[in-house]
Amino acid sequence: MKKQIAIIGGGPSAFLLAAFLDAKKFNITIYEKNKTTGRKFLVAGKGGFNLTHSESTQKLITRYTPNDFLEQALLHFTNTDFIKWLESIGIPTYIGSSNRVYPNKGIKPIEVLNTILKYLEEKGVVIKYDHTFLGWNETNNPIINDQAIEAHYTVFSLGGGSWKVTGSDGKWLDIFSKKGIKTKSFEASNCSYHINWKPVFIKSHEGEPLKNIAISCGNSIQKGEAVITAFGLEGNAIYALSPEIRKQLKAEPKATIYIDFKPTLSLPQLHSKIKASKYRNTTEILKKELKLSRSQIDLLKAYLSKEAYINTESLSKNIKQFALDITASATIDEAISTVGGLDLEAISKHFELVDIPNQFCIGEMLDWDAPTGGYLLQACASTGVYLAQHLNEKK
Repeated sequence: MKKQIAIIGGGPSAFLLAAFLDAKKFNITIYEKNKTTGRKFLVAGKGGFNLTHSESTQKLITRYTPNDFLEQALLHFTNTDFIKWLESIGIPTYIGSSNRVYPNKGIKPIEVLNTILKYLEEKGVVIKYDHTFLGWNETNNPIINDQAIEAHYTVFSLGGGSWKVTGSDGKWLDIFSKKGIKTKSFEASNCSYHINWKPVFIKSHEGEPLKNIAISCGNSIQKGEAVITAFGLEGNAIYALSPEIRKQLKAEPKATIYIDFKPTLSLPQLHSKIKASKYRNTTEILKKELKLSRSQIDLLKAYLSKEAYINTESLSKNIKQFALDITASATIDEAISTVGGLDLEAISKHFELVDIPNQFCIGEMLDWDAPTGGYLLQACASTGVYLAQHLNEKK
C-alpha cells in the first residue's frame, strides 16, 4: 500500500522533490495557497532566467553561507545533474558568457514551468490550489484551509520572505515560532544597498553601470558589475557581498566597501601605466589609457580632493581601492532573496524537524544565503532531490 506525502508550498524545491520521489511507493500531493503555482519562479525569470551555474561543484559549494549545511545536498544533486535532468524532460540549456546556465534561446520561463508541471502530472502528482497552511492540530497534523490532513510524511516548502506579490510573504514564520520551533527573523539579501551619493555625482549618473569592476567587503571580494541608483548600488558585484555587509551593519552604523576599477592590473602595474602614459591630463589618462568609463572617472573626481586626483600614487591607490560607505539595505520586499527563516538547529541533516518526526523543511525557508546567478535555484533543487532520496530509502 502506498504511503501519503503532503508537500506544502509549490515552488522549485517542491517540484524537484515530487519529481524524484518514487511514485510506486508514494501518493504525492502538493498544496499551493495561490490559484497558480510557481509565481516566484516566473518573476525570477524576468531578469534573465538563471537555472544554475556551470562552475565546478566544489567551487559552487563555496558560494553558500553556511556552505557546510548544503554540501551533501549539492554533492548528491549537482549543477551537472540538474542540467541533465532538465534536458531529459525537454528543457535544453546553454552556458552564457558569465558561465550561468539558461534555457535555450526562445524558451520562455512559463514554458519551463509548464514542462515541469506536465512531467509531474504524468507522474501522478496531484496539485491542489487555494490551499493555505494555517498551523497544526493537537496531534501535529498540518491544518490546511481549516482542515487537518493526514500524511505519512509532510514536507514544507514555504519559501523565504521576499516578493510578497508572488505569495512568498513569510507568514509561516510566525506560525512555526508559536509552535516552539526555532526561527530567525527574515533579512534582505541580494538587494540594493544605500549610499549617500554626492548630489553632483548622482544627478549625472543615476542608472549607469560600473562595469568590469571588483568590490570587496571584509574578506570577501566579487568581480562583476554594479548599477548606480538614487538609493545606492545594486547588481551582481555587490549582491554576493550581502553576508559581510549585513555583518558589518549589525556591528556598526555603516559598512565599508572598496571598489577596484581595474581588477586586471596590480597596483604597481597600474601606477607604472599612469606614469608612463603619453597623455598629460589626468582625465585623459583615465579615459584613454585605462579605459575607465565616464561614471567611474566622475566618481573619482567627486570624492577625491584635487590634490589626490592629480597625484599618481594617490590616484592609483584609489582606483584599486575606492572606499564607499553603506548605511542600510533595501527592504525585504525589494530584495531578490532573504536570509533567516527556519533556524538550521531546528532540523536534522536530512531536513527533518527535530521536534516533529516525519515532517521536513526544504528550499528557501531554511536559513542559508547565496548570491544570484543560478545558485538560489540550484540549492532549492538540490535540497528537494536530496530529501526525495532519503524518503525513497525509508522502509
